[in-house]
Parts: sequence; structure tokens; C-alpha cells
Amino acid sequence: MKILSDFNLTVDADEVEQQLKQISTVLPPANDKELLKKIFSLIDLTTLSERDNIENVSQMCERVNMLGETYPTMPCVAAICIYPELVSVVKEKLDNPLVSIVSVGGGFPSSQTFTNIKVMEIEQAIGQGAEEIDIVLPVGKFLMEDLEYVEHEIQVIKERIGSVHLKVILETGSLRDYSLIRKASLLAIGAGADFIKTSTGKVSPGATPQVTIVMCHAIRDYYNRTGKKIGIKPAGGISDADTALLYYAIVKEILGEDWLNSERFRIGASRLANNLLANIFDKGPDFGYF
Repeated sequence: MKILSDFNLTVDADEVEQQLKQISTVLPPANDKELLKKIFSLIDLTTLSERDNIENVSQMCERVNMLGETYPTMPCVAAICIYPELVSVVKEKLDNPLVSIVSVGGGFPSSQTFTNIKVMEIEQAIGQGAEEIDIVLPVGKFLMEDLEYVEHEIQVIKERIGSVHLKVILETGSLRDYSLIRKASLLAIGAGADFIKTSTGKVSPGATPQVTIVMCHAIRDYYNRTGKKIGIKPAGGISDADTALLYYAIVKEILGEDWLNSERFRIGASRLANNLLANIFDKGPDFGYF
């Protein structure tokens, strides 16, 4: 793995905690409604339940379509993220061309199927209208140190989908070691990921600030060596404004202003959109738009 040999893979957990403490002292104010609107524009509005169907996904699309009319000062979310079978529903129902269609794929959420099946599923999702693909790094193979398999699989998928954005989910809750997370980050980046993402939301813990710090440093180090900017997507359990502001501050502190846009920073969430709207428009705790 040439990409791995180019970098130090060891992470000092104490340094991660120290940086988190430092960032936590310079958080933007929670009542900055313009910043909350910006964070809203970074959301991949997500539904990934076994209960998903044409009806509930159509309703989500309709809410996104109506957002500008209902809240004229609000930006749109960055994307809608769904299972492959429901991509065609979003393609039909979504009116806003500024909102991307994201499909999970590749045997989501476990990634425990054959590479050719993963490629077939992903190509079918793209054929139905998916503009971005979120796959899960094959964690079992990674933990067995079968790194050539992991690298090759990501490379094959990226080659087949071309310019379609590929987000690789590390499932950091299953790695549980900062050095492993750094290694997985650099491996995925080197194999062709356009984004690296923390979690499927199906494994606990999902996103954590510490893990996001580790991943941001991997992205920064790769950029410093190659000049290529890779995106970051924390996902899994980010549901309130204060937490979202912390992740925003982490990305700003480590990666800088060039990453504070939907081309390089997304937040995977379902409840966060409602909670941000409630904060911005002074709604009660039971408010629910989506």
C-alpha cells in the first residue's frame, strides 16, 4: 500500500482530546441563525429504515420541494439520501435541481457481499438517477489486514462510476482505535474516495468529535502532500444545533474555510434538519417539518 507508506499512521489519543478541548473553547454562538442556515445547507437529509417506501420518501421530497415557499429565507438541504430501490422515487418527486440524490450502495450497511454485486447495485442506482454513492468500507477485510482487497474494491467501484461522487463510510464504531481510523481514512482516500464518512448510523457509536478530528487530519495531510481536497461527512447521531456547530468548528479549525461548503462537507442526518428549523424560527421542542 504505497499510500499508507507515505504517512505516519500512529495517532496520539491525548493529542486528539487536547485539540477537542481547544476547539470547544472557540465554538460559534448557538444563536447565530445565519450560521445555522449554512449548516442546514450541508445536510444530507437521510432516511435509511427497513420501513421506507414510496409513500414516506415521496413525502420527504414534497417537504423539500415546499421548503422555499414555507421558509423563504432558508437554503435547501444539500441532498436526499435513500436506499437504491427508492432512488427512482426521489428522481420523480424531487423538483429542486440544487438538491443532490444520494444512494447508499454496495451491500449497505454491512458491505458483506461480492464486489461484482456491489458494482451492479451501484450502477443500477446511478441508472435510476443517483448522483452520489455512499458505500461502506469492507470492515471485516480491513480488520484482517486484507488491504489489497479493500483498496482494489474501492478502486473498481470508483472507476466504474466515474465522475459520480463516491463517499466511503469507515464505520468507525467498529474500528474503535484512532490509528486504525487514520489508516482506513488514508486507504479509502488513496483508493479513490471523494469523501470519507464516519458511520452508517447502524453501529454505535456513530459520529464522534474525536473520530472526526482524526479523519480531518488524514484529509489535511493528504492535501498537503498531493494538493487534492477530499470531503468529510460525519453521520450517525448528530441531531441538535450545538452538536452540529461543534462538527462545523472542527472542520473549520483543521481543514479551513475551503471545506465549509457542500462540495467538501456534509452532515448525514434525519432529525437535525427539524431541530435547526426550530432553532432558527423559534419553534417549540415538538416542532417537526420533515
